[in-house]
Amino acid sequence: MKLKFVKMHGCGNDYIYVDCTRNDLKDENNLAVRLSDRHFGIGADGLILIRKSDKADFKMSMYNADGSEGKMCGNGIRCVGKFVYDHGLIAKNKVSIETLSGIKTLNLTVSNGKVESARVDMGKPVLTPEKIPVLAPEGATQVIGEVLQMDEETSGEVTCISMGNPHCVIFVENVEDLNLEYLGPKFENHEVFPERVNTEFVQVLSETEIKVRVWERGSGETLACGTGACAAVVATVLNGLTGRGVLVHLPGGDLNIEYDQANDRVFMTGPAETVFSGEIEI
Repeated sequence: MKLKFVKMHGCGNDYIYVDCTRNDLKDENNLAVRLSDRHFGIGADGLILIRKSDKADFKMSMYNADGSEGKMCGNGIRCVGKFVYDHGLIAKNKVSIETLSGIKTLNLTVSNGKVESARVDMGKPVLTPEKIPVLAPEGATQVIGEVLQMDEETSGEVTCISMGNPHCVIFVENVEDLNLEYLGPKFENHEVFPERVNTEFVQVLSETEIKVRVWERGSGETLACGTGACAAVVATVLNGLTGRGVLVHLPGGDLNIEYDQANDRVFMTGPAETVFSGEIEI
């Protein structure tokens, strides 16, 4: 069987996109592993399927490179918006997408008939430990500034947030100095995170700019993470380090994040780009 796909990315966070609105796929977890392999497959951070929805315009199903299913992907959902518009599946600039973390609304910026970027209402940040989930100290209603011990060499203050998936934010002096291949798995697989965790290492540059590197559960270090950028900005605001509108510099590009504290909602604006399309035998 030949599978048609489109390779897309948001700030270098790349996924393989498949239109499943007419014909659905099976065994998605194993397929994600095979297709995401950068040597023996197409190569990506994961697989995203675009499906019909009875609750929104479309449904996004997202699988990490290790085959595990994710609830939400900020960079991925912008590309879903571009996919459905550019391929004529929808003709309006405002699109609703069903995800495992709820329905997200996208406002698309279109130029010459193609989507260039999207602004996404990412919803409310979740700070309740059991909903993130994180095993917090007894009686804690939030995990902000808690010291997490990894091993004899590694510890740090963390702020834990869910933006549809669990995030652990750590502030550092210089993100370039970090050995994420060592640190990332320590946090991802720590016993206090029952569903593993995405970890954001954040360097505050000013009240309006931060620099971030991300270790994503199931994929390792990625060039960008949309939900991670949102979690990082919420954490900087909660810790009094930035204002509520922040430019986030990631290895793959920049995202604009706004944290509307009055309404307790986070908005993300960033690019969506097509790399190539093709067919693969599965």
